[in-house]
Order: sequence, then C-alpha cells, then structure tokens
Amino acid sequence: MSCRLPVILRAAGLSACVVLAAGLSACVSGGGDDWRLHYTNFSASPPQGNRVTVCHAYTCKEQTAFTFRPKDVAAISAVMTKVKRANTPFEERRAVAYAIAHMEVKVGKKLGIKDNPGMQFTASGDPSQQDCVDEATNTTSYLLVLQSNGLLKHHTVAGTMSKEDLGRAIAEFKPVKYWPHYTAVLTEKKTGQKYAVDSWLFPNGENPAVVKVEDWYIKDNE
Repeated sequence: MSCRLPVILRAAGLSACVVLAAGLSACVSGGGDDWRLHYTNFSASPPQGNRVTVCHAYTCKEQTAFTFRPKDVAAISAVMTKVKRANTPFEERRAVAYAIAHMEVKVGKKLGIKDNPGMQFTASGDPSQQDCVDEATNTTSYLLVLQSNGLLKHHTVAGTMSKEDLGRAIAEFKPVKYWPHYTAVLTEKKTGQKYAVDSWLFPNGENPAVVKVEDWYIKDNE
C-alpha cells in the first residue's frame, strides 16, 4: 500500500538493498507539531492564507498555485456544516473528510488532476497524478486553509508523518506493502490524539481515510 520507493531501492535496485534493509525495523517519523518541516524537506511552498501550492507529478516534481476565493471558503464551510451532526471532535473529523474531498475536486478540475488511487509505477512525472508525498503535502495545505478560516474547532494541524518497515518487507517478500508512506495529520485538542488524514488511498475527490495514527498503514502493535 505504500506509495514511493525509498532512496536505497531507487538508487541501488531491490536486489542490492536486501542486506541493507534486512536489519531495519518498523520506523515512524514526523507527526510533530511543526508542519513547516515537511515543506522544507520536499522543497515545497507552504500555504499563505487561502493560497496553496499544489504538489503533483510525484514527490512535488510540479507545484502549481491555487487560491481558494471567499466563495470557495463559504462553500467548504457549508459542506462541513451540512455533514456535522453534533459539535464533537468525531463529527468534525467526518466533516473534514468531506471538506478535503470537496477541495480536491475544486483543485483537480482547475489543474487537470485526475489522480488514480494508490501508486502507479509509470506515473512519475505525469502532472495529472499524485503520490503520497503530493497527497500528504496538499492535504496538509488544505487543512491549514480550514484552520486559518476558523473551520477547525476541535483540532489543530500537525506535521506530516511517515511509516515504513523495510525489514518486514524483506522477511515477508512483500517490499511494496511496507515501503515508506506519508500522510497529513490532525491533533485533537482535548485528548492530544493524532489522526492520519490519508487521501492517497482513493481517487481524487473521494473522502480521505481519517484514522488514529497508531492504526494507520502499519499498525504500531503488529
């Protein structure tokens, strides 16, 4: 289910990295409070108010500006208001999922993004497609737009996080299943619980998965 080749696999080829990967265990990185680090790591431009820089073509190879106008923000707010059945963190997360899908549709139509779910090995460089780095970056930007417009009451936007388990990938002969995978993250204010908001699993414009980070992708207790 992971979305991109780790550096050692891309640089050396799978057979050459078996020895390197065999000793590795599950790894979790990121997910802290500073969302700016992810943008720095991938040379991506962070949002400025309602203006976002959309990553596409895999690993932010292409970056295209898009601005959510006041009427767009009003439409997003209306979507969230319609979805929420109560003023609770759970219902806000449900509303966020619908809002992100709505924003993806808006952006996709304007920029010609028709992303397929998951990873396609031949899609790198295709401006209509996105890998998990693109998705995590864009979703974080969209969440920051929600936050800056006062549409998040129970959550704050955290830094992106990634998980991988290359040792397990080699042991089970399933290298793709446990490759590094990235996601946007929300933190619930009351409890401090972090939630992955992962759009990569589904086609562009469908609701992202919203799940506790310890249960996301590779469960922490597995």
